[in-house]
Amino acid sequence: QVQLVESGGGLVQAGGSLRLSCAASGRIFSNYAMAWFRQAPGKEREFVAGISWRGRSTYYANSVKGRFTISRDNAKRMVYLQMNSLKPEDTAAYYCATNDRPYTVVTGTTPQEYDYWGQGTQVTVSS
Repeated sequence: QVQLVESGGGLVQAGGSLRLSCAASGRIFSNYAMAWFRQAPGKEREFVAGISWRGRSTYYANSVKGRFTISRDNAKRMVYLQMNSLKPEDTAAYYCATNDRPYTVVTGTTPQEYDYWGQGTQVTVSS
């Protein structure tokens, strides 16, 4: 059973930074791509960033490109999302996700392409 647990959310002022973490367990972590999504109240869940199984390829939504960085530490079974220059529109619950397709280089950008989700961590950016 794959389990994902996010942490690191909180309240921050606009222009500030946060680092989200996602701890994975339940299978060989290093064989699978990982992704971060977010969902604001009343809005659909949207792709934020993805990273390939080896960590050599990363992908970002246009809205966060240049401000957010996704990374992974396969030895620690962790994936991270470094968020800089935060804006009020970044306010949302953030979720990490993975799927059952090993050795994926190009990560999916829709929620339907992912099978496992964490419980989410709230990020609130004040203006």
